[in-house]
Amino acid sequence: MTRLGIALFTALMATQTHAGDVVRVAATGSVGEVMDRLEGAVTGAGATVFARIDHGAGAESVGMEIGAAQLLVFGNPALGTPAMQQDPLAGLYLPLKVLAYEDAAGAVWLAYEEPSDTFGELAIPADAEVLAKMSGALGKLTSAAAGG
Repeated sequence: MTRLGIALFTALMATQTHAGDVVRVAATGSVGEVMDRLEGAVTGAGATVFARIDHGAGAESVGMEIGAAQLLVFGNPALGTPAMQQDPLAGLYLPLKVLAYEDAAGAVWLAYEEPSDTFGELAIPADAEVLAKMSGALGKLTSAAAGG
């Protein structure tokens, strides 16, 4: 591995954590800025954005506060359809979702569930190519959105 490859791997591991089956990626900028970058990366990759949900605004609308938090719901039939062909119940978990939020310390994170965990109870093998593709896409998209 080249020095650049080692440096990039080290930087990625320093900004990515796993909490159970949830991957958290440290991001720079506000939640809105990070979500704008994520939405741009998703559409730039040819996927469709189905919804952008502002949880923070929802909480404020009922007089409560949770801080900045937005969820992007997106997908690509070329990735999702093979999962649903293997098990139609995959449709319960699709399209994919990524959360951008600010924690209590003011740090901004992107979070998503690993597809192998999301679909773990279904008739889709953990080593299925479709899950590896989804995982790779989520990793690339969140890395692009993280900034830095």
